[in-house]
Parts: sequence; structure tokens; C-alpha cells
Amino acid sequence: MLEWIADKKSSALHTGKVAEDIVGRVQNHPGITGTLSLEDLASYSAKEREALCTDWQAYRVCGFPPPSSGHLTVMQILGTLEQLPAIEVGLEDDLPDVEWLHRFLEASRLAFADRGRYIADPDFVEAPGGDWSLMLDPGYLDERAELIEDGQSMGSGGASPGNPGALATAWAVQPTQPEYGTSHISIVDEHGNALAMTSSIEQAFGARILSDGGTGMPGGFLLNNELTDFSFSPTDDEGTPIANRVEPGKRPRSSMSPTLVFDRESDALVASLGSPGGAAIIHYTARSLVAMLDWGLDAQRSLDLPHAITLGGPVYLEAGRFPATTLEALRELGHEVEERELTSGLQAIQQTREGWFGGADPRREGVVMGD
Repeated sequence: MLEWIADKKSSALHTGKVAEDIVGRVQNHPGITGTLSLEDLASYSAKEREALCTDWQAYRVCGFPPPSSGHLTVMQILGTLEQLPAIEVGLEDDLPDVEWLHRFLEASRLAFADRGRYIADPDFVEAPGGDWSLMLDPGYLDERAELIEDGQSMGSGGASPGNPGALATAWAVQPTQPEYGTSHISIVDEHGNALAMTSSIEQAFGARILSDGGTGMPGGFLLNNELTDFSFSPTDDEGTPIANRVEPGKRPRSSMSPTLVFDRESDALVASLGSPGGAAIIHYTARSLVAMLDWGLDAQRSLDLPHAITLGGPVYLEAGRFPATTLEALRELGHEVEERELTSGLQAIQQTREGWFGGADPRREGVVMGD
């Protein structure tokens, strides 16, 4: 089957015996019968989109545009933090300190509020003001940063979307819902060509449907359940449409954040990174960028640091990684804090004076390899 696909390229998945096997398994599923058709597969085509690149400190950070929410939300978090008054390096005993964690979590609340209202497939949803970069405008992020108070959290549900630009259609905020993980790989070859690639079948084992491509041979590939990345509801309680609702031919919003970083002056590649982890991919990537490029940690130390995330509601701290004093201090600031496993799968490569240096997340099975 793999030889067949290698020979026929992507058409092998969209037409012929592989496509027939996929459609047959979906339409004849014993539990939930699907409506996927041969016409659906034959008419599908991948879209090449231009990367979004954003200046941040001495770097140019490049990532994927909508329908991925990764780059915009990562850079909203970093850009909002940059508008706040400077503080000392946010590390204390090799852990992010409370002041930095508070700011990071509050910036995340604001960024996820915008994400929930505005970001969806750009073939169906216009960017605020007609330009996605307006969500990263320094003036707009300065307005958002003014909402962050050093001594008090906005609390769960306390962050509202901003107004980065005029909209042709008013969108409702998408309610929070589960998102699941993926895999990521970062590569730099001997010629200096770099790759940051994140791929996903959504939840573990995807749709739990295995296709053997019609060969009847052992093995095969799993079908994804990426439709769960759409909003489960098409409208809010007032009937206002949600930007990321299901529509024919539409691609669901993603959190994937494959990222390449360049030096702004020389255009030299500085780093490649990304992670699995559902919506938490955004936090994992943003914090790793800060650790590597602002705090000066190497890739491995950056990936080893414990995680702290919020999607706008409770704060989740990586279980067993922060002292009780940190949890209590965040609670005193008004954060609703819980501990849970946060199994990122970060992979990163960075350019150092000695050459390329790689880091692999100790929480998963990743490994650094190279000559």
C-alpha cells in the first residue's frame, strides 16, 4: 500500500482502491455511519498558504496563518507581554516565578478571548479589518496589556475579546471545548534548509477507523476525527453565528504552531520548534520561545521547564512541578488553580555559536539526532 501511494502521490488517497476502501469503511461503520463519499475525496485539494511573520524583539517569528490559530495567538501572548513594564528575568530557582506566570496567564486569557471570536478558515471568515496582522498591531496589544493588573487576575471568564478592526459580520465567542494532541518534528539539513512540521489525526487513534487501502494486508493508516476542531455549536444563545462553525468545504480551526525564528538583521535561521498538545500547543510554544530567546536558556533547558496554561477559565499547572507557595500565590491573585498532567511533546533546534543544538521534550518519546 505504501508503495502504491508513493507511486501515485496524493491522488492515491483521493481516487482508486484506497479511496474506495476509506469511503466503504466510513459508510459501513457498525457504530456511527458516516456520509463521506468518493466525490468528497476526489474534490479535496491541499491549500498552500503564505506564512505569517511577526517581528518580536530582535527576531522575526514565522508560523502558519488561519485556519491555524497557533501563530496569531502565540504572538498575541508574546506581543502583549512586551507591552508591559519590564521585569527581571522571570526565573527563580530554575522555575518561572509568580510575577511572570501571572502576566503570562493574563496575556493568554486575552489572546484566547480573541481567538475564540475571530479565528477560523479565511475562505469563510474575514480577518478583523481585513488583515490578520491587525490582531498583532503594537497599538492594539498595548490596549490589551492595559487590562492586565499586577495584583489581581481577571479570573475565569474575565477576559473579553478586543476590537482589532472592523468586521463585516459580527461573530459570537466560541465556547471552550476539548482539543487533542498531535506530533511535531523540527529538522535542519546539511544545507541549512529548515522544517517545522506539526501533523495530527486529532484525538489518540483519530476516528478509530483503520484503512488498509483495500489491500487486505496487515497494517494501514488511521482516519482522523478533525471535525471536532470545529465549534460544537453553530451559534451562541442569541443566535449570533460562531466563526468556526461547521460549513461545507470549510477547514476547521487548529492550534498547531510550527514555528521558524530568524534574526531580523541578518535573516539567519535562529530556531525551529513546535509541539503537540491541543490548544495548549500555543502555551508550550510561547513559553519555549521566551525561555530560549528572552531568558537565554538552551533548547533542552527551555523544553524541560514546567508548564502553566489557561484557555480563559481555570489555570492548570503541571502536576508536581511547582512548589505549593507558587500555587497559593497565584490563588491569592485571583487565579483558579488546578494541577494536572500537561504532556507536551516539544521539539526544538536552535543555532548556537558552536553549531546546531537540539532539545526533545522529556514528557514524550522524542529524541535529538544528527551529525
